[in-house]
Amino acid sequence: GEDSRSFHVSIQGTPPSMASTGEIPIITAVAGGQLLLECPEGAEPHPDMEWHREGSPLQEDARRQVLAQGRFLQLRAVAAADGGEYSCRATSAHGDTGPRVRVQVHG
Repeated sequence: GEDSRSFHVSIQGTPPSMASTGEIPIITAVAGGQLLLECPEGAEPHPDMEWHREGSPLQEDARRQVLAQGRFLQLRAVAAADGGEYSCRATSAHGDTGPRVRVQVHG
């Protein structure tokens, strides 16, 4: 006979070794479309979450909005210039970056 089990594993936070050696997830966006990035930093929204693009603090404008106290970053009318590496972290956190994601724009 067969015996199968399934497990759901949830990792809270990112160990430093994993952050430096782990693969950065890639999200593909379509030019002219909309993109919503979620910051996985901890289970609870942090009051001071900060988004960065290519290591520089991200400025909000008509197309880029930070939602839910920094938990989400919404990009509207995505353009090729929006591609790159995004990261989010609590402003009180030590270290350079939190979880990272790379955005590629097609179209």
